[in-house]
Amino acid sequence: MTKAGIVSQSVPGRWRVGSKALRAGLMQIMVAAGCLAMGGAQAQEGPQKLRTIQLRAGMQNITAEVAMTDRERAIGLMHRTQMGTHEGMLFVFERPGVQCFWMKNTLIPLSIAFVDDDGTIVNTDEMKPQTLDSHCSDRPVRYVLEMNAGWFKKRALGTGSKLAGQPFTAAR
Repeated sequence: MTKAGIVSQSVPGRWRVGSKALRAGLMQIMVAAGCLAMGGAQAQEGPQKLRTIQLRAGMQNITAEVAMTDRERAIGLMHRTQMGTHEGMLFVFERPGVQCFWMKNTLIPLSIAFVDDDGTIVNTDEMKPQTLDSHCSDRPVRYVLEMNAGWFKKRALGTGSKLAGQPFTAAR
């Protein structure tokens, strides 16, 4: 996905972002500032290849590349022309925040799951390639998993479903 458009905003528990339109407007302002600050992320010529971890969603095994730095998250799955059926990318943030993603420079359609620290899926969404539509978590999260379009829906995985694997089983 085009992570030059990722926006992570920590939201204190007593403060809530009102409407989706308001969040989208704030996200676009923050994206513009982020793009100016990151400059180099847009110059990425081809897909990045990151270290992988194994995750599980019910009976499904997932091989997920792990994007942990600002640059890795900014590039994300940009410039990919394909991805294996059970392959994806896990975005890891230092602290929970309302995470918003867009698809500029992303060539393949993707599904996205916003995930709590314990592996519980907070919400999912479908994302069209090469768009600037924002896709945000319903509440603050530290993890975001992207898979091929329709992956979660085909496996009946959605809000409340659990992911398992190293980041979700480690003691905090």
